[in-house]
Amino acid sequence: MKLSPSAMKVQEALNRFGMDCQVVELPQSTRTAQEAANTVGCELAQIVKSLVFKGLQSGNPILVLTSGANRVNENLLREVVGEPIGKADADFVRERTGFAIGGVPPVGHSEPIRTFIDEDLMAFDEVWAAAGTPNAVFRLTTSDLRKITEGAAVIAVHS
Repeated sequence: MKLSPSAMKVQEALNRFGMDCQVVELPQSTRTAQEAANTVGCELAQIVKSLVFKGLQSGNPILVLTSGANRVNENLLREVVGEPIGKADADFVRERTGFAIGGVPPVGHSEPIRTFIDEDLMAFDEVWAAAGTPNAVFRLTTSDLRKITEGAAVIAVHS
């Protein structure tokens, strides 16, 4: 099956890391964590939600990979990041990651992005992440998630 350009970009990034993961594009939407869980048949908590924040002093993007069942506590994140943060708008997300909201993957961004992983994801052997479009996903182990995010800090991101 031929992948869309955005999904292919993610597959190529996974290949560069030597991952055995396969990006799949589905007929159903996986834009929200609940839609993704329903579509792939896993627990909501096994969905890797990719949320992009903006450092309000630095202007840098901050990527938080959180469990689909969790909400990010922005006060906790601000303490870890060391500067005030805000939610990134759609234009900022596309410009800094190369992907649209609803399809931001944990890998393949247009620039290096400081990344944090929700410790709750580590409770699972396998998780599912977005792969560049609102209907593209891939399955991976949590150890592979750590590998492709190149040592991102695992933190508590919810209260």
